[in-house]
Amino acid sequence: MNDRFKEKERYDARASLELAAKDNTKLPLINSYLIEPYEFYNKSLKEIPSNSKVLEIGAGMGENTEYLLKLGHSVCATDISSKSVEVMKKKYSNYDLFSAQVADMESLPFESNSFDCVCSAGSLSYGDNKIVMDEIHRVLNKKGFFITVDSLNHNIIFRLNRYIHYLNGSRSKSTLKRMPNIKLIKNYEKKFGYIHVKYFGSLTWFFPALKLFMNDSQIKSFSQMIDKKFKIKKSAFKFVMKAIKN
Repeated sequence: MNDRFKEKERYDARASLELAAKDNTKLPLINSYLIEPYEFYNKSLKEIPSNSKVLEIGAGMGENTEYLLKLGHSVCATDISSKSVEVMKKKYSNYDLFSAQVADMESLPFESNSFDCVCSAGSLSYGDNKIVMDEIHRVLNKKGFFITVDSLNHNIIFRLNRYIHYLNGSRSKSTLKRMPNIKLIKNYEKKFGYIHVKYFGSLTWFFPALKLFMNDSQIKSFSQMIDKKFKIKKSAFKFVMKAIKN
């Protein structure tokens, strides 16, 4: 079976549990020292002009969708998992400007130049990097934004951890190969003409040791200081990128 359809089945199964639950299943909270890239991602989303038409790709069960809706945008959230889309429709049914549909990010079912912004939170490895980039660029209006938060794939410790997840059956092999790297980020710069990238967590691999003598707040402050002072890229855990279509 194609790896992408294995991922679809895995997310369908997860969403089915959510749909069967009598109340909303609470996803595990992100540790405070790991949340900074997502906070910066949300801050970047605030730069989207008011009343924009926004497409979210690889939206999952809408874990990052509500923030866009609260900003007042017209949001179309998409995912390849039909069960996940069903969860989103149920979860955000009270938002008039919300729609959700099944869509493959390698073949987006939308006309060219039809969105002011495309956003993605941790989903770039679920499709062929070049095809997905081309599709994002195609559906964006001129001067439209692409904003993403995702993992980086240079640090050998993070790569080993992801490989262990693959061996445990919680990640497909193809996602390991497609995990974003510096080369992909440079390709987005060539394609779009302008990007701004911020890297986070160059010491994340060392956090388990730091927890022996530092609390979460101290680890977060220390990590932020290292990221700011040394601006290390390749050992970073996460990045946030904003690309503007020229």
